[in-house]
Amino acid sequence: QVQLQESGGGQVQTGASLRLSCAPSGRTFSPYCMSWFRQAPGKEREFVAGIRMGAGSTSYADSVKGRFTVSRDNAKNTLYLQMNSLKPEDTAVYFCAAGRLLLPNSKYYDDWGQGTQVTVSS
Repeated sequence: QVQLQESGGGQVQTGASLRLSCAPSGRTFSPYCMSWFRQAPGKEREFVAGIRMGAGSTSYADSVKGRFTVSRDNAKNTLYLQMNSLKPEDTAVYFCAAGRLLLPNSKYYDDWGQGTQVTVSS
């Protein structure tokens, strides 16, 4: 089984930036896609952004378009999420996942990280 490890979370103020990383450990794997999801207290987990590891094409939730950028380093199978102009509503635990289809539904993802907390204060 692949272990995914997120890093880069923290507590920032409105308008600040953060960069999240997600790196695998364990067996070698080549996922079709990797994505970021987030879950705020009392809310369901939601899709944030994802990327096809081969083609590099991306998908974003409307709420983060223009502010967040997802990227990958294929040599390291590492996923990144550059988050700019952060808002209090971005506060959540952010999870990375490796999956079979780049769709905003967690059922298409097989490997998950433990999550990293992002807190944005006003």
